[in-house]
Amino acid sequence: MTAKPVKTDARLRHGRVSLALSFFVQGVAFALLVTRIPAIQDRYGISDALLPAFLAAVPILAGVGSVLTEKIVARVQPRVVLRWAQPLVLLALLGVAAGDQVWQLTASLGAFGLSVGALDASMNMLGVRLQRAYGRSIMLGFHATYSLGGIAGASLAWAGAHWDLSLLVSYLPVVVVLLPAALVGSRWYTGADTKTDARIPGDPSTAAPGKSVAFKALLPLCLVMTFAYIGDSTVSNWSAKYLQDVLGSSDEVATVPYNAYMVTTLLGRAAGDFGVRRFGPVAVVRFGSLFAAAGFAVVALAPGAWVGIVGFTMLGFGLCVLVPQCFAAAGRMFPEASDAAVARLNIFNYVGFLIGSPLVGALGDVWSYRGAMLVPMLMILVTLVYARSFADGTARYGGGHDRSRTVDVG
Repeated sequence: MTAKPVKTDARLRHGRVSLALSFFVQGVAFALLVTRIPAIQDRYGISDALLPAFLAAVPILAGVGSVLTEKIVARVQPRVVLRWAQPLVLLALLGVAAGDQVWQLTASLGAFGLSVGALDASMNMLGVRLQRAYGRSIMLGFHATYSLGGIAGASLAWAGAHWDLSLLVSYLPVVVVLLPAALVGSRWYTGADTKTDARIPGDPSTAAPGKSVAFKALLPLCLVMTFAYIGDSTVSNWSAKYLQDVLGSSDEVATVPYNAYMVTTLLGRAAGDFGVRRFGPVAVVRFGSLFAAAGFAVVALAPGAWVGIVGFTMLGFGLCVLVPQCFAAAGRMFPEASDAAVARLNIFNYVGFLIGSPLVGALGDVWSYRGAMLVPMLMILVTLVYARSFADGTARYGGGHDRSRTVDVG
């Protein structure tokens, strides 16, 4: 009588590890692309005027990929989408490095964008399902492994640039290692679905599909997701320029804030699940919003470079909790249509990414970059208004009330 629960718990544990690997691989791949943009531009001879069009195409197509994924998972399980989307992302990354004609770059970036949208959506769908099956917060841990992958990818990109390696030489060994690892790991993907995986008794996330998602109810989470990515893109795109042009730092010091931001993002997410379990998602989101807003305030008022770095470091601790909690809240809000809710919410990841960088740049040009930093600060503070959208009394995540399990699955 006890064999079945143990088997189910082992399956979930293996699914959790394999999904964490998927998040890590995605973090590596995305970092390798975005941190070598200057080298990509040089390889294909893309002008500064044309570069923004290429950069904007990736998140736009990723949004399309997320929408298509919502349709696809009505017929197949998210784990199937993830199993094939991740290799496509890695092969598209390799295609960026292997080509030498603009049309080849266009095709590779198009494939990368579409497959990244499917990958992001399906990964978070499975993460939401697994969190519900566990009965306690584990979503931040998945995103922590993504941050770890981003740090690893950025470090590999730095090594490639430092040793003046070609894009193909830099990317090929990474793809050779990660592609088979992802394919092997995909054998253990699970979301406690109804077709081939055991259903978790009493868990509505494993119920039959077909329930609708009310966009009005999802809208607060969409806004928070957008604001979070506007904040994130502000750091990734403007932290170095801000330190140099506004705070008068050297080129070397200007590279510090983004690295510090990535490290604190990793640390905050690694510890974040414990905070959710202890204090609940609403308290964690409120704390993260206030801490991130304080970070933007420090950046805007910083008298010098090192105080500015402190502000960007604070942003990592604050912003890191918002996105994973958005996905988790969407799953709790629509337990019988969590896949559709996650796919729609994921679109606003790319909306924030598209808005953030040009918004800060335009405000910096017509006003001041110090003043521009106050705009994402105000957006993050708006999150406090919607904090109650992250609560769900029936889920019992947080406050020391995890659902009990026959066997703890790690």
